[in-house]
Amino acid sequence: MSKKILFVMTGADHWTLADGTLHPTGFWAEEAAAPYEAFKAAGHTVTVATPGGVVPTVDTASLAPEFNGGEEGARRVAEVLAGAEELKSPIALEDVRLDDYDAVFYPGGHGPMEDLAVNADSGRLLVRALKSGKPLGVVCHGPAALLAAVEEDGGNAFKGYRVAAFTNDEETQAGLAAKAEWLLETRLVEAGVDVQVGEPWAPHVVVDRNLVTGQNPASAAPLAAELLKRLAG
Repeated sequence: MSKKILFVMTGADHWTLADGTLHPTGFWAEEAAAPYEAFKAAGHTVTVATPGGVVPTVDTASLAPEFNGGEEGARRVAEVLAGAEELKSPIALEDVRLDDYDAVFYPGGHGPMEDLAVNADSGRLLVRALKSGKPLGVVCHGPAALLAAVEEDGGNAFKGYRVAAFTNDEETQAGLAAKAEWLLETRLVEAGVDVQVGEPWAPHVVVDRNLVTGQNPASAAPLAAELLKRLAG
């Protein structure tokens, strides 16, 4: 039976570094393409939502062969994204009705560090999705959005949840940790989230209740497979 999956994606095309430099970014190709392909192949429908309904920007670095297992992989990812009509006509995040969807998924890239980390509409949606029991998937830098999921008492809705997210070690190895104003793993821990750290760059998926999270781009496909199992159940 076909289900409806909401992709909440960054609308940012840059990440502001500690010195004020605008680092070009957006969403990470594999983290959107692999789940999109898996969900569509299973017969489900995808709706993309971004802040203000802006068309999401792909991080051009994420289309490079070295991040996609070579030239063929890079071509395949680019083709999936080019054929994803939903990416070209997103709805406004502020207009989303959670009741219209069976699952919610947040891909990463550094873009969420810029906008979704402080987006109140996204934060409210995450709080509702978590409490609804619907499958909620978040991968890599996507968990930056969890920082905006604040309860009425000021605490984070994901406090005490076991979560995988892009680690400080990976940010350091990627060469951006020293330039960043803040680091995702550190901020999540400060918010009371139980960050489960796996090997750098290896697939690492953590499941806690209806929340399914992945550490890095390599975790996107196995995370999608876990969400599909839950939708089938």
